[in-house]
Amino acid sequence: MSYSVVPVAEVHLEGLHHALDVVARERRYLAFTQAPALETSLAFYRNIIAGDLCQFVALEGRTVVGWCDILPTHGEARSHVGHLGIGLIPTARHKGLGARLLEATIAKAHTKGLTRIELAVRTDNTNAKALYMRFGFLVEAVQQRSVRIDGEYHDVYAMALLL
Repeated sequence: MSYSVVPVAEVHLEGLHHALDVVARERRYLAFTQAPALETSLAFYRNIIAGDLCQFVALEGRTVVGWCDILPTHGEARSHVGHLGIGLIPTARHKGLGARLLEATIAKAHTKGLTRIELAVRTDNTNAKALYMRFGFLVEAVQQRSVRIDGEYHDVYAMALLL
């Protein structure tokens, strides 16, 4: 099966919600442990589409297997900053899709006038950190005990890319 990376569209939304839930339930990569309610997610995604914000999905055929978004932060003084979120379901990892998603999403963020992209990644997620560094992200800080899942704390890297 072939993979593609395309801008998010209405036809992808339920599949995107499912992919988000799969990754969240791994309890390792995201800040939450299950996807929000479908209706909440659909409203969120539709806002991204309506605002022509930066979000792409990875597809295996017509099935959503991952996503990447760079969404604006709040406040006029930070209008140049976007926050990156990315995820791939387990069967879609190690196929180059993360890099393809990042490339497309960063390019669109640049065209939208964003000049700083921020992210947080757990320090034990060495694959993701290496990918981000390949794209020029730098570690700006280690946030100790920033994440707690099932009573266990994890440190995260605060990383940023300046465009």
